[in-house]
Amino acid sequence: MRFTLCALLLGFLLDLLLGDPHWLYHPIQAVGNLIAFSEKILRCLFPKTRGGELAAGAALVVVVAGISTAVPALLIYGAGRIHRGLAFGLCALFSYQLLATRALKDESMKVHRALKKGDLSGARQAVAMIVGRDTESLTEEGVAKAAIETVAENTSDGVIAPLLFLALGGPALGFFYKSINTMDSMVGYKNEKYLYFGRAAARLDDLVNFIPARLSALFMVAASAFTPFDTKNAWHIYRRDHANHASPNSAHTEAVMAGALGLQLAGDAFYFGKRYEKPTIGDKLREVEAEDIRRADLLMYVTALFTMGLMLLVFVGVDVARYRLLFI
Repeated sequence: MRFTLCALLLGFLLDLLLGDPHWLYHPIQAVGNLIAFSEKILRCLFPKTRGGELAAGAALVVVVAGISTAVPALLIYGAGRIHRGLAFGLCALFSYQLLATRALKDESMKVHRALKKGDLSGARQAVAMIVGRDTESLTEEGVAKAAIETVAENTSDGVIAPLLFLALGGPALGFFYKSINTMDSMVGYKNEKYLYFGRAAARLDDLVNFIPARLSALFMVAASAFTPFDTKNAWHIYRRDHANHASPNSAHTEAVMAGALGLQLAGDAFYFGKRYEKPTIGDKLREVEAEDIRRADLLMYVTALFTMGLMLLVFVGVDVARYRLLFI
C-alpha cells in the first residue's frame, strides 16, 4: 500500500508539472490500437447479426481489458525481480501517464486562448479535439460550454477515477479502468455501426464509473469551498440535476460545475449530423464566457489536489491505527 501510494503521489506530481509531452508515446495509444485491431478481427470471426455483434463486443472487452491489465502487471513484476527501485519507477511512470489533469487543462486552454483572440474557427477546431459532438456550427458560447462540460466530465473520467483505481490496485487496475474507458470512447456509440457491438463496453464503463462519478462529484463540492465559487449552489444543483443525462454517471460532475460557476450547461447537441435533445444542467444565472474555461480548470485542479490529499490522510490514518494495534 505504501509503495503504491508513494508511486502514485510521484506520478500525480509529474502529471501536474509535465502533462503529456507530444513526443512521448502514450500507452493509451497502444490500447487504442489494440481496440481497433481486435475489432477488425472479431467482426470477421462473429456473424453479422444482433447476437453475433453482441458476442463480438463482449469478446472485445475480455481481450482488451485482459491484455491491458496483464501487460503492466507483468512489466512491474519483472522490474521488481531486477530491483525494487526499478519497479517503483515504472509504477510512478504508469501512474503519471494514466492521469490527465495537466493535459485536460492544456487542451481546454487552447480553446480559451482562441476565444479570447476572437478566433471562433480556431476555437471550434480546438474544442473538437476534446469533445465528441459536432462543433462546426457552435457559437462562441457553445464552444465555451462544450469545453467546460468536457473539463467537468473528465474531472471524473480522466483524473479522480484513475486516482481511485491506481490507489486501490496500482497501475494494473489503473490500466484496466482506462482500457474500459477507451473502449467506450471508441465503440460505445448508439449508432448503426456500434449499437450492438459497443454495448458491452458501454455497459461496463457505466458500471466501473458508477462509484467514482459520485465520489468525484462529492469531492468537487468539497473542493469548491477552497475556491471563490459557490459551494452551496454546487450542492443544490448537484442534488437537483445529477440525473439529467442519458448516462447514469456523466451529469454528476457537470451538475457540480454548473452550480459552482452559476452556469447552465448541457442541452441539445449535434452528433454525426443528427440533433439530440438533452436536458439542461444548472440555472442560467449569467451568460457563459471564455473565462469560465479557466474557472473550470481551477475547480478541476483543486478537486484533484483535494482527492490526493484525502488519500494521503486516509493512508496515514490507517498506518497509525495499525501501529497502535501492535501495542494493544
